[in-house]
Amino acid sequence: MTEAIDILRYLNIAWILIASVLVFFMQAGFAMVEAGFTRAKNAGNIIMKNLMDFALGSIAFYFIGFAIMFGASAGGFFGTTGFFNPLNMNLGVFESLSPATFIIFQTVFAATAATIVSGAMAERTKFIAYLIYSVVISLVIYPVVGHWAWGGGWLYEIGFVDFAGSTVVHSVGGWAALIGAAILGPRIGKYGPKGQVNAIPGHSITLGALGVFILWFGWFGFNSGSGLAVSELIGHVAMTTNLSAASGATTALIYTWIRYGKPDVSLTLNGALAGLVGITAGCAVSTMEGSIIIGIIATIAMLIAIEMFDKKLRIDDPVGAISVHGIAGSVGTLLVGLFANSGDVVGLLYGGGFDLLLVQAKGVVSVAIWTFGTCAILFFVLKKTVGLRVGPEEEIAGLDQSEHGMTSYPDFLTK
Repeated sequence: MTEAIDILRYLNIAWILIASVLVFFMQAGFAMVEAGFTRAKNAGNIIMKNLMDFALGSIAFYFIGFAIMFGASAGGFFGTTGFFNPLNMNLGVFESLSPATFIIFQTVFAATAATIVSGAMAERTKFIAYLIYSVVISLVIYPVVGHWAWGGGWLYEIGFVDFAGSTVVHSVGGWAALIGAAILGPRIGKYGPKGQVNAIPGHSITLGALGVFILWFGWFGFNSGSGLAVSELIGHVAMTTNLSAASGATTALIYTWIRYGKPDVSLTLNGALAGLVGITAGCAVSTMEGSIIIGIIATIAMLIAIEMFDKKLRIDDPVGAISVHGIAGSVGTLLVGLFANSGDVVGLLYGGGFDLLLVQAKGVVSVAIWTFGTCAILFFVLKKTVGLRVGPEEEIAGLDQSEHGMTSYPDFLTK
């Protein structure tokens, strides 16, 4: 019996390490999406930001963030034990997984939340400011939300369902991106003096597409690994994840074809991502059919939001990160309250009443308030100290040259 338990534990460890590597590889996906959807003169800066938010965030999360997220709870709001020595924490999950395995899996999730912000604030943010705020997100802002939902905090206690992080990871990144982009202001030339909206095309739709395929690939580890064990649930989660992504891409294809007369490539790519983000909360409790509908609704919400932020609110988001992660993540979390149908977790449409929907709404709103408030303070302090935005000359020259003294494509004329 003991031998069988040991074998199962080793299988769990192997699977979660594989899932961790898949989620880590999503950093490459984010880097390619952001680099491809922005101009060539900023490609190196994008790569540096995606590299360093993971590097610095890994260290910050190990020493402090993990303890805030999984330490003994202080009133359900944050952890208070395990600082600087998380490997020796007394967590039940360490019995089925080695401590290091669980910590690396949580580390790559923390890195995802931090890197989402990069795209919305691309092409005009000071590199030093980015390093500081990405560390603070990994250090405090994300771990507090993680404690609420996954570390035994108050959202966990009231039955909030976010299996892999539509709200915990993606909406935290999305709302941080919204506050950052709003405070930062639009790129030079994005909006004309008479209110016109000027498109600023990215330099490589090919890189952007590669990034989306990498993210879709990595998402199987992101969602299926969140069960933290080898079981039949892995296959179910993989299926709901894939179906929602597929329905998201298909929805964006049809929507843009009808609305704009031609199927838009970048928005269709973002449609796949919106489907992935939307299903992440309910991938373990939704039916296959429900996951398709969640992908459709999350993508429509994302498409409407992109146009609203760009044209109505005049918030410049070069890659659509706010809409893909903040809006689709929140919508997907709410839809768990409608489409959940697994064991004791039953949504409104399957006879479960309004209780779960109300709990999901509490989670979405509370996380938004926390992220808005903390990030507003963070970005305001950065703006008044090290500065948040590069000068006009640096922005026009490109951040590769002004911030790093190099050119990403030295054999080509870039602009």
